Amino acid sequence: MDGILPLWKPKGWTSHDCVMKIRRLYKTKKVGHTGTLDPEVEGVLPICIGQATKIVQFLTETSKVYIAELTLGNSTETEDAHGAVIEEVKVDHFPSQQEIENVLKSFMGEITQVPPMYSAVKVAGKKLYEYARANQTVERPSRTVVIHDINFVSKKQEGNKIKFNVTCSKGTYIRTLCVDIGRKLGYPAHMSHLVREETGAISREHTFDFDTIEAACVNGNERELLLPVTEGLTHLDTLQVDEITEQKVLNGQKLSRPEQIMETKPFKVMHGDKLLAIYQIHPEKKSEIKPIRVFSE
Repeated sequence: MDGILPLWKPKGWTSHDCVMKIRRLYKTKKVGHTGTLDPEVEGVLPICIGQATKIVQFLTETSKVYIAELTLGNSTETEDAHGAVIEEVKVDHFPSQQEIENVLKSFMGEITQVPPMYSAVKVAGKKLYEYARANQTVERPSRTVVIHDINFVSKKQEGNKIKFNVTCSKGTYIRTLCVDIGRKLGYPAHMSHLVREETGAISREHTFDFDTIEAACVNGNERELLLPVTEGLTHLDTLQVDEITEQKVLNGQKLSRPEQIMETKPFKVMHGDKLLAIYQIHPEKKSEIKPIRVFSE
């Protein structure tokens, strides 16, 4: 059984918990998730099953869409609502909608983030949260991420909260983004709520919760919940090949570089609607292309 299970991850579950449950329900060990969500965050978590596990890294690299809420006036050690408060300031002047929109737009494009101490980023072989739990300080490496779009969600103000949606690249810490937005608005801040609405081409309306998945498995309809593997690769260009070349691809052979210009690196190779492989331009022989992943028949 091969395909992508578009799971709506519930609050209170780790991404690993979800993988373990799907392994039991689908009776296979070949299961992998496509981008960690913190336990208290709900949302779209595509689960790859069978041969779809070969595309985990490519689906993980797609852009994500979130609806986030930040709270002005206090910051926490974890940068979300579950950590101890480390700074608190009275919000004497809540920013106007125009001020908020101006600050949000200032984050468009490439930005530099310093990952939170309570994160899984590794420094010298240890995860940052391991240093944090041991009360050890360590220099955190900055990273460049991309904010493709960010918009204020207009609604009645509740307390000192600001709600916005954001489309961003892999590796973006929304917690850190909330803290940085708050700082630009003149106040300490933390992320008070987060929902992931989309991963690549897979959005909320495609997803199923665990109750639906369990019922499908009991009724023998679990296969019907799976999206084709190609749904996780819509962001990659496609090279169509004929039947003769199809066999070469399935045998994992290198091919001559096609005349067709590929905008994405890597790209998928297909025969009609059939996904054969993911290829890239040969790093040493630029006149050739070579397979990264091959999908058996």
